[in-house]
Amino acid sequence: MSDDCSVIPLLPTPRLKLGVLVATPGALQALQAVDVSVFRLVNRHARSDWGDVDDADRQQNDFAAANGERVLSCYRLWNGRCIWIVTEADRSLTTVLLPDEY
Repeated sequence: MSDDCSVIPLLPTPRLKLGVLVATPGALQALQAVDVSVFRLVNRHARSDWGDVDDADRQQNDFAAANGERVLSCYRLWNGRCIWIVTEADRSLTTVLLPDEY
């Protein structure tokens, strides 16, 4: 019997507890319009891929994730729209929304 399985690379372990996950109808509609799964972006967020934020915000998110503060990721869709994902400081809630819904 040969072991012919492909090696699957391991993803970084999620380091951010998300709590309850909610998404606004506007965010879901924007994601559906470009055929992007909300779970793909939430997975990136939970694994400390903060998306399209500048270096200062990236450093702030790294600090916030490690020290129990609020974390905000931004993901730019191919059509130019942005999706924000916000995890509250107490890690009870993560919200997926459009910036103008904040």
